[in-house]
Amino acid sequence: MISTSDLKRGVRILIDGEPYLVMDVHVQSPSARGASSLSKVKVRNLRTGNVFDKTFRGGDKIDEPNLELRSVQFLYSDGGDYHFMDVESYDQFALAGDELGESTGYLKEGLEGLRSVVFNDQVISVDLPMTVVLEVTETAPAIKGATAQAQTKPATLETGMEIQVPAYLESGERVQVDTRDGRFISRAKD
Repeated sequence: MISTSDLKRGVRILIDGEPYLVMDVHVQSPSARGASSLSKVKVRNLRTGNVFDKTFRGGDKIDEPNLELRSVQFLYSDGGDYHFMDVESYDQFALAGDELGESTGYLKEGLEGLRSVVFNDQVISVDLPMTVVLEVTETAPAIKGATAQAQTKPATLETGMEIQVPAYLESGERVQVDTRDGRFISRAKD
């Protein structure tokens, strides 16, 4: 069990028998004497992807889910399903695109550094690495003099995902992308 003071972004908790990921925490101080503080938490269900807000009183105890994290590799996609392999046991499993949500935009064949989240002996989701390297397949031509100004332009990546990149980048370049918010970080070092 964890206390409300331990709640922070990225912590996994159990609510009504379902595992949730804490996405944001806002602590509200009491206005009346003797009242306990309130922790307003935005959580995402790890099984369904649903997001909602939950409020806890200061000092409340919250159960932690019994989760197991295993290293996996992304193998391929066959339309609606995404296939992975456990790198230790070589067991393969598939998750539907709607179960993975926006994570599908970062998955390319052979991607390593992923972790499967196992709850009650069933894989319910996949944790991405903090950054991935993807190739820009389509973008407008580079703009002369763009290095002096902070201009961006849309670019389509090899997975089909679209992000904003600096105006000096061209098609065919490899870029490092933050998987938490889909933000361009830098050119990839080969």
